Amino acid sequence: MDEQELQQIEANVRLAIDQLGPLSDVDFGLNQASVEWVEGFIERRRSRPDFDLERIDGLIGVLGSFLGACIVANTGGSWHRPGDDGWGVLLPDGSTAFPFAKVHKQFRDGVEAGESIVSFYRIAVDFIATGKLREAREGGAGPR
Repeated sequence: MDEQELQQIEANVRLAIDQLGPLSDVDFGLNQASVEWVEGFIERRRSRPDFDLERIDGLIGVLGSFLGACIVANTGGSWHRPGDDGWGVLLPDGSTAFPFAKVHKQFRDGVEAGESIVSFYRIAVDFIATGKLREAREGGAGPR
């Protein structure tokens, strides 16, 4: 685990909160409302005439760090680097969520193509981390 990269992720999270919080109309922090605001921010950026996917790696880094930190804060997960796949969030069930890849996909394809960081966040927090997705795949949790 590269401590310097983790420190950069933490710095990116602080930058996102410091810079985007005052622009938002929500209690900006490591929460779903902020993820929803950031999704709108991405969509607004994508719609600008000067938008160039090839020139936003830094923004993807900042927003991916923020999205991952939101998932960590709300699942009890931790940052994890599995091989060459880049940084992800190791969830309590052993799955890994890749927030940087998801932010990149939303910038590239947009919500209209199904690339929503809010859906990604909700699935990670509400279904994968809790084990509900695994239960559904295995036929439910049994009699209630």
